Amino acid sequence: MQKKTDKFLDKLVKKDYNNELEKVLEKKYFNENTKSILLSILYKIETAYQDYEMVKPNIQSKEEFMQTIINSIQNNCNDIKIVKLNAKEREMLGNKTFLVEKAKKRIICYPIERKLLYCISKIDKKESIVKEKYVILHKTLSDLLNVGNNIDTVEPMRDFNGYSWTTLPREIESICHNIVYQNIRMLVGHEFLEDWIKNREYVIDYLESFKNRLGKQYGEEQQQKLTEILNKLSVLLAVRYNKKLKNELQNEKKEIETKLAKIEDNQEFIQEVSNEKRRLTKQIKQMDETLNNRNMLQKEYEKRNQYLPVQEKIFSVRILSQMMAKEREEKIKKIEKLNILLNPQKFVNYKKELEEKEKYLKLLNKKELEKEIGTDILKLQKIFLLCYQTKIKKADTKVELMKLIYEFRYYCLIPFNDKKSIGQIEQINTQMQKIQKLLIKKAQELKLIDNFSDEEQINYEILKNIFYVRVINLEDLYIKLMKEKDDYYIQLFDDSAFEEKIAIEGIGNLNKKDLSFKMNKKVKIFN
Repeated sequence: MQKKTDKFLDKLVKKDYNNELEKVLEKKYFNENTKSILLSILYKIETAYQDYEMVKPNIQSKEEFMQTIINSIQNNCNDIKIVKLNAKEREMLGNKTFLVEKAKKRIICYPIERKLLYCISKIDKKESIVKEKYVILHKTLSDLLNVGNNIDTVEPMRDFNGYSWTTLPREIESICHNIVYQNIRMLVGHEFLEDWIKNREYVIDYLESFKNRLGKQYGEEQQQKLTEILNKLSVLLAVRYNKKLKNELQNEKKEIETKLAKIEDNQEFIQEVSNEKRRLTKQIKQMDETLNNRNMLQKEYEKRNQYLPVQEKIFSVRILSQMMAKEREEKIKKIEKLNILLNPQKFVNYKKELEEKEKYLKLLNKKELEKEIGTDILKLQKIFLLCYQTKIKKADTKVELMKLIYEFRYYCLIPFNDKKSIGQIEQINTQMQKIQKLLIKKAQELKLIDNFSDEEQINYEILKNIFYVRVINLEDLYIKLMKEKDDYYIQLFDDSAFEEKIAIEGIGNLNKKDLSFKMNKKVKIFN
């Protein structure tokens, strides 16, 4: 992690990121079109990042963000091929818009800047960032966090252009991954999440640290509910969006079911384990005899090479000796695992582990997958909102509260599906209103916002719109209340520009005593 002193110095000395990227590109064999697109991506991010930081507080600094992109291009991209939309090269991608080959450090992509940035983020990721002891979840949770972070990386360029903030759901690679990732980020902070995704400290069990952090901040009950729904969603989303991982899980499911079926007949299982031990022990004995007898080793060398293609032939007897020593070691490890199964207590633990795997693998049988994911995403929001309410109650300064107002405004405008944002979802409307009222009340207590009416409902109906307006700087926001015939409307202004008229419902017929400001007059919202 970058030290605080380094971050401070970065701010004092303004970096020329385009120049830094150009130096990296000089050493790459990319064509001029590819280099031009990469430089354009960096320029657009740098132009938009100030607005992005304001709209979405508690994120990476621009310095960290830009450097991560440059480092990924430098260290992970040996070949970036931009495919022309009308060329035969399209066959390389099939029905995909990009292809990332990590082993070859190669990206193949259409000339779409946000897709290429997604690829640059994707190629930088470690496949597994969750410890293997978490069985199925070490694959599915890793995939969930990595995909979510890739989408998050694209956001500054995708939704910001230097003067406005617009989110088009169709441009988000996966709305579901994005919602889950943003939920996690807002609850535990971007720094912890960045450390986890980059796996900066390999020895740390980040999933355990994640649970501890949730429990400490929001209570053990909410921690357990949250992690359980995240675990389930990680499997469902992997099945829905990751074909390769889905196939791996299906194969693992068959293997687990076979093992559990054998375990049911305890006597047969023990007999099978004992037979496997004897077989491995016999093989190790034969290998020892061969390794200690030069003639036998020579015969083994000739025997193996006889059936191998030229490119795979064993180079020498010495190499064969090393290979067999390694094979021997692997067989010994298998015997050690089998010995554990013959220990009654260890056997119980082994069975529990298989059953835990099976619990998640049963999700592969879900028929209405989209519906199941939608239901669980909604459940996650309900838990998230309970946790977020706790977060607000702990805020006691103007700075903290202003960040929370910005953050919750951002949350309300996250796309929930192709047509609606989270703030428009009826099933969580009551919880959303409760949090918005809490934020407004605390803001007025801290003199951050003036009281627009002594009537709580009127005050709320006027001010709730700050959570749905897409102006960049909320502190520059003005409001005007108007009456047309029997209906009331408000307009929100950012400098000289204004949002469309918004009807206010549920406040009855107002009189001057109900308001602490004049109608038909622009009034600043934040002090």
